[in-house]
Amino acid sequence: MRHRILPPRDFATVTPTRRRLLGLSVAALALGAMPAIAQTGGAAPTSTRRNTAGFRNVMWQDHFDTLQNGAIVCDTSSMAVHFWSEDADSYTAYPCSVPMSENFSRKGRTEITLKRRNPTWIPTPNMRKRNPELPDSVPPGPENPMGTRALNLSWQYYRIHGIDDPAKIGRRASNGCFGLFNHHVEDLFDRVRVGTQVVVI
Repeated sequence: MRHRILPPRDFATVTPTRRRLLGLSVAALALGAMPAIAQTGGAAPTSTRRNTAGFRNVMWQDHFDTLQNGAIVCDTSSMAVHFWSEDADSYTAYPCSVPMSENFSRKGRTEITLKRRNPTWIPTPNMRKRNPELPDSVPPGPENPMGTRALNLSWQYYRIHGIDDPAKIGRRASNGCFGLFNHHVEDLFDRVRVGTQVVVI
C-alpha cells in the first residue's frame, strides 16, 4: 500500500512493506512543522499558532466494515482528512481546517453526494443570521471560501472543500466544513467518487 502524508507544498510518499504500517503515526512526520514550511519556505519558525499535535493514528478498520467506494475519516482533533482507496492500494492524509467549535461540528457517518469543480459559494442561513452583510454568493476565483473543489456530504451544508486563506489550515476556523489546501483538495477530488463513505470523528 502506498502511504502518503501531504505537507503543504510537496507530496511526501512512504511505501510500507507490511499492512500493519497503515497505522504509522503521522505525528512522526511533524505536522506541526508543516505550516511553517508554507509560511517561511522551510525555515524553522520561532513560534507557531497552528496545531502542533500532529496527526494521530487512524485505521480504516476502526470505522468501516469494508473499503467499498473508498473511505474518508475527517478527524476534528488532529485536524486531518484521511483517505483510503477502495483497492486498499493507497492511503493519504491531508492537513485541514476544522469547525470553530462543537456548536459547528457534526459527528458520525455520511458520504460524498456531489463533486463540484470551481464551486460557487453561497452562505448558509445560519451564516446570514450571524452576519447579514455577507454577499449573496461568491463566484469561482481566489476570493471563493470553497477554493477550487468541493465535495458535498449527505448532510446539508457540510463539505470537504478547498480554501481561500491558507492560514486557516491547522486551525479551528470553519462553520462546519473541512478545508484543504487547493492542491490537496484537487488531489482528493480526483481520487474519490460519489458514494465514497465518510466518518467524522
